[in-house]
Amino acid sequence: MSKPLTDHEKRKQISVRGIAGLGDVAEIKKTFNRHLHFTLVKDRNVATPRDYYFALAHTVRDHLVGRWIRTQQYYYEKDPKRIHYLSLEFYMGRTLQNTMINLGLQNACDEAIYQLGLDLEELEEIEEDAGLGNGGLGRLAACFLDSMASLGLAAYGYGIRYEFGIFNQKITNGWQIEEADDWLRYGNPWEKARPEYMLPVHFYGRVAHTHEGPKWVDTQVVLAMPYDTPVPGYKNNTVNTMRLWSAKAPNDFNLQEFNVGDYIQAVLDRNLAENISRVLYPNDNFFEGKELRLKQEYFVVAATLQDIIRRFKSSKFGCRDPVRTSFETFHEKVAIQLNDTHPALAIPELMRILVDIEQLDWEKAWEITTKTCAYTNHTVLPEALERWPVYMFEKLLPRHLQIIYEINRQHLDRVAALYPGDNDRLCRMSLIEEGDPKRVNMAHLCVVGSHAVNGVARIHSDIVKTTVFKDFCDIEPEKFQNKTNGITPRRWLLLCNPGLADIIAEKIGEDFLTDLFQLKKLLDFVNDEMFIRDVAKVKQENKLKFAAYLESEYKVKINPESIFDIQVKRIHEYKRQLLNCLHVITLYNRIKKEPNKKFVPRTVMIGGKAAPGYHMAKMIIKLITSVGEVVNHDPVVGDRLRVIFLENYKVSLAEKVIPAADLSEQISTAGTEASGTGNMKFMLNGALTIGTMDGANVEMAEEAGEENLFIFGMRVEDVEAMDKKGYNAREYYERLPELKQVMDQISTGFFSPKEPELFKDVVNMLMNHDRFKVFADYEAYISCQEKVNELYRNPKEWTKKVIRNIAASGKFSSDRTIAEYAREIWGVEPSDVKIPPPNEPRE
Repeated sequence: MSKPLTDHEKRKQISVRGIAGLGDVAEIKKTFNRHLHFTLVKDRNVATPRDYYFALAHTVRDHLVGRWIRTQQYYYEKDPKRIHYLSLEFYMGRTLQNTMINLGLQNACDEAIYQLGLDLEELEEIEEDAGLGNGGLGRLAACFLDSMASLGLAAYGYGIRYEFGIFNQKITNGWQIEEADDWLRYGNPWEKARPEYMLPVHFYGRVAHTHEGPKWVDTQVVLAMPYDTPVPGYKNNTVNTMRLWSAKAPNDFNLQEFNVGDYIQAVLDRNLAENISRVLYPNDNFFEGKELRLKQEYFVVAATLQDIIRRFKSSKFGCRDPVRTSFETFHEKVAIQLNDTHPALAIPELMRILVDIEQLDWEKAWEITTKTCAYTNHTVLPEALERWPVYMFEKLLPRHLQIIYEINRQHLDRVAALYPGDNDRLCRMSLIEEGDPKRVNMAHLCVVGSHAVNGVARIHSDIVKTTVFKDFCDIEPEKFQNKTNGITPRRWLLLCNPGLADIIAEKIGEDFLTDLFQLKKLLDFVNDEMFIRDVAKVKQENKLKFAAYLESEYKVKINPESIFDIQVKRIHEYKRQLLNCLHVITLYNRIKKEPNKKFVPRTVMIGGKAAPGYHMAKMIIKLITSVGEVVNHDPVVGDRLRVIFLENYKVSLAEKVIPAADLSEQISTAGTEASGTGNMKFMLNGALTIGTMDGANVEMAEEAGEENLFIFGMRVEDVEAMDKKGYNAREYYERLPELKQVMDQISTGFFSPKEPELFKDVVNMLMNHDRFKVFADYEAYISCQEKVNELYRNPKEWTKKVIRNIAASGKFSSDRTIAEYAREIWGVEPSDVKIPPPNEPRE
């Protein structure tokens, strides 16, 4: 095999990035050296690689700042409707390369750094991921920010600046170990602290009844300090803002204690207030009802709404004085999108501000609130739904509980008028669930308090309408919409797969980066021998590069000719990493049975984090690593089968693994994965999908043609039928000899000889209480994998299918998703206006 080109050599050939002007290169070198000079401490004359990274980051940031200020001025002059995307998670990954690409600086920086005798790729590797999210929901928010800026929308992302993001995963003896992610240890060159916009957030206290109405008094105050990160659009000079709040104790926090002399303890207690923004809860699709989490949810909402209202009232750049006093037009100027139920408290908080502080009457306040807020649902799994105990609300947010009760009273009155005597319906639709303890159903609060509710893929939105919120949909069907998720093609093609972006640009030009539907033009080249060869060559280079990375990181040699079969996502029973595992063992057994037979070689890579408290997910990781131990050390197998667990899967690792994938595993039980976005990234990067008809897979099959994916297994209606009839795992175990053999091996300790009982919980779950019906799809999955092998034997036909998939992935751009949100939920029109850059005078 020829040695892969270095990234620098490859970038020299790449047209998509534009040619670097010599003036730009000289200017960047000059600025870089200036920043490096200021970075180096007087007594330390030797620069470290991190010093070089910071110097480059500050150089690139200089190009952002003028555009950032100008964008904000532009918004104040034009006074457009502003979009506020509220999310407890923003999984941003790294910022440097994405910023260079969006500003059109990548080539100039590459050349400048090269002339300075440094390697751009090495500097990029120094940057810490901003891992302020668990998985799909947080990464979606990041893609949406990119698209909102690229579409010229006046948009703000609002969240929490967690001191510690998603934990770092270490695999020790095959087990997951969590380590804190101290991502801010060396500082963050992309954020700007804005202490002048610090705001108070209240907790606890009581409700006093005054002649002006109820007032929330005797509260404890925590300050919310904003940190702003610029979000550049793609080559349009728009730079939006992500504002993340950090908790600070006020200076008088608990210093009453000072009177009794315990000043030291009083200062130490400041930590209690500041813990609010300390750490991201590491659960994905699972609700954990901890008071600190409820505090986080209210903290972000309370600070954000004060900020939104301040901006609405002043509406002049740099002005703090209220210009608008009437809230009549609030919903015409402000849109609030709730990313799942985590920021649901925005609804009662906005009511509290309008009624208690701004003195609006309830009806008017409610009309404004519902017209302003919209809610995106991200899951139908019951264990993921947020249901907060009433007693916790009563203690932490007593006024909000009153407001929720009043919202519920009026809501139930409406339902009762429509369905007289239907008490069951009232129970089902109440915002308050009776029981011990009584709970507030946050999803119901979001549905009642929003003018639009959307799912994130067509099949998911249908399930939302027909099951989860069926009663609500019966009453207000016009409220429910679908907005199929998307991914940003800048990060997920141009940044992570420059070779592929380039051969596409050669064929169809570069406009696909802002209009991904243009990829359809590639269908003209499905039979073009030259293009087929180019696509295959780019994939092979990406595989060689990733194989070299694995060899350096994991000390494993893998066969670059093998199928790179990849499943990367959070570890969860519903995502069925176990089904993948059963297939691996089945392949292993087949090789052992007929060692001289010709097998299509495979390298199976599984990666993802398990929530620290999720026992079964951690056992699944241990099973995968244990199977890998046996398979990878069996001389009979050789390089025909390899199993690798990809440690510490995160955004920056995804950018390496996705371009190298041949096969993308999207095998959740039909009806459980809301959408998925990894599936889209693999499709765009030239992997073929093996998957169930679930989430966005359904629409991917529709766009590309089902014959161009490997679709298998039960559909939603089959799963429902099986639920009615009852799922019996044992009948599959008895009927399928290969499945029986695999399960017997796991349960007798073949993969854990020192601890034969190790996987008894996994076996017991699969045999007796598997909600996700792994065995029911086993047979179809195995035979579908045989079709994968068969096609892989014919590289040309395989590559043709790859081209058809890439050509069909236009729908899955987050630009399309955001344009739909803008027009159909927020009532704004995307704009292709290019704001003049800082060096050009404005009109």
